[in-house]
Amino acid sequence: MSTIEVTTTPVINLTDRAAAKVAELIAQEGDDQLALRVAVKAGGCSGMSYEMFFDADTDPEDHVAVFGTAKVRVDPASAPHLAGSTLDYKDGLNDAGFHIENPNAKRSCGCGQSFS
Repeated sequence: MSTIEVTTTPVINLTDRAAAKVAELIAQEGDDQLALRVAVKAGGCSGMSYEMFFDADTDPEDHVAVFGTAKVRVDPASAPHLAGSTLDYKDGLNDAGFHIENPNAKRSCGCGQSFS
């Protein structure tokens, strides 16, 4: 796992690969105010789905953690659904992209973006 500078209790951890990729993508955007926002919303084929996007908006109630130069924000409503999760990044031909390992998910769909 990456070195963590926690500003609040980390809800989701990033592997070194994920932290490096997030930092790279933020650097490409050229806005050091951006952070990766990880959220959960109702919907998807298993009941809940993940959302990940870069966001400059801050909310004092967000859970915030910094992994190297990659900042991650989780809103208070999503935090219980993501607690203890790990975000990883895989590169290659198969299963490339970000993947969340969530110990709170009782079941998930084949796409990996939806859970219950």
